[in-house]
Amino acid sequence: MRRLTLLLLLAACGPVSVEQAEKSCMERAKLAAHPRGEVALGVGSGGRHYGAVDITISSDYLAGRDPSGVFNTCVKQRSGQMPNRPLYEQPDWRP
Repeated sequence: MRRLTLLLLLAACGPVSVEQAEKSCMERAKLAAHPRGEVALGVGSGGRHYGAVDITISSDYLAGRDPSGVFNTCVKQRSGQMPNRPLYEQPDWRP
């Protein structure tokens, strides 16, 4: 029983298809290209002001890594293969 459980756990960590890896690595490449942020402002009843700031900066961006290289490495790590097409030809790529 232990061996079966171990095999199932290892199978869950195994490589995914190149297409799945490309989709999941797209966000990492986008964050390598530029930080992402959000600012929210509002006024409630009684004139109370509310605000929030959310900024996401990746270590890839801070290190100055090329988003295309980040994408290729990520896809290779997750699928064991290189991407089917380069980052800049991916339909979802918008820097």
